[in-house]
Amino acid sequence: MVSFTVNHTPVDISGADDKPLLWALREDLGLPGAKYGCGIAQCGACRVLIDGESVPSCSVMVGNLAGASILTIEGLPGPDGTLSLVQRAWIDEQVPQCGFCQPGFIVAATALLAQNPNPTDAEIDEAITNICRCGTYPRIRRAIHRAAATISQS
Repeated sequence: MVSFTVNHTPVDISGADDKPLLWALREDLGLPGAKYGCGIAQCGACRVLIDGESVPSCSVMVGNLAGASILTIEGLPGPDGTLSLVQRAWIDEQVPQCGFCQPGFIVAATALLAQNPNPTDAEIDEAITNICRCGTYPRIRRAIHRAAATISQS
């Protein structure tokens, strides 16, 4: 059994240590926000924050997570359900088309803004390596800049 925290709640996951975190989140914990895209840590659809770092959950094994703090798209809103600045910016910029990849993008953008609250386009492109088949990259960049502007006003 491995114990860690998911969305501020302690959890214990039993079973194989080599089970990908993605499947533990979806199957064991009922958190479907992280999506299975490629299974080789390239597309970003399964991104979560592990101890504040944006990580593809398909490539992290549960056995390596003892004591870790994991935050998924479901854990980004405040305790009262208020959307995060990044989630709000995504809505304001009407980023999603199909929406499949968007939780991973929002998680990656959240991590970027925590490290760099005012990124340039080049820094966004370098940090956000997720893949969107709908091609909403210009709207994603605008949403990140919108969230950054809100952060700088606070």
